[in-house]
Amino acid sequence: MTTAATKNRRFRPGDSVRVRRAFPPGHIRTPIYIRGALGVIERDCGDCVNAEERAFGRAGKPELPLYRVRFQQHEIWSGYEGPDSDSIEIELYANWLEPV
Repeated sequence: MTTAATKNRRFRPGDSVRVRRAFPPGHIRTPIYIRGALGVIERDCGDCVNAEERAFGRAGKPELPLYRVRFQQHEIWSGYEGPDSDSIEIELYANWLEPV
């Protein structure tokens, strides 16, 4: 992606990130179980309408960068007994991500 909207991104594939541990009221697209977890940017999905704003009937503007983030299962679930290679990918808006 080389559009003006995606040229100067905060994160790139391979970057380590932490999901903010926040609990604002209302419709939030970021699952509770993933907040505070460490992950790695898998891909940049481009700028997308802010679904958290759309849930309240607003326009969802400005659009926000959306990233697909890969998390190791053992990072998310306490006592996870599956293989270390097991992972889950979740698409998260940039405002929920912090650099590690």
